[in-house]
Amino acid sequence: MDARGGGRGGGGTTRERDARGPRPRERGQRDGGSELQDRVVEIRRVAKVVKGGRRFNFSALVVVGDGNGRVGVALGKANTVPAAIAKGQEKAKANMFDVPLRGTTIPHEVLGEFESSSVVLKPASEGTGVIAGGGVRAVLELAGIKDVLTKSLGSNTPVNLVRATERGLRQLRSKAAIERARGVKITL
Repeated sequence: MDARGGGRGGGGTTRERDARGPRPRERGQRDGGSELQDRVVEIRRVAKVVKGGRRFNFSALVVVGDGNGRVGVALGKANTVPAAIAKGQEKAKANMFDVPLRGTTIPHEVLGEFESSSVVLKPASEGTGVIAGGGVRAVLELAGIKDVLTKSLGSNTPVNLVRATERGLRQLRSKAAIERARGVKITL
């Protein structure tokens, strides 16, 4: 590793830049009969200063989804990049949840918040596409949402934005769930 530690200014060795690879990364994977895809949204190198110098570890923010209404998000941490990604994938698979869809979009507008980040998710007409950036796009595409409008507010840290998007998607309710909860029939 680089003795200076790389820092934020684009430093670091060629090996580290190659380990990060193109973002976001996507791979298909078979799991229980459903086709799961995963994307590595961000890989961070963190340093711990010890007596002999700096000790480096990696954290990988991974999104896993089937593109059909199920998605999971996790942060994997390890001494090497591949191990961090693998841990993130396993945690994300364990944390998968169902996202209610209405056609190719979400059923209603929602605001997801996590720490100092907020993400507004709005339903969009068919053909609009996913209007989102970075980690928010990865979560929405792997959840199977094809048409949605988003706006991120506050901090633009990838981990916070992805978690805010996850919380927003967890708040979504289908028409049938709302009818059951209220005990009435909704006509639209």
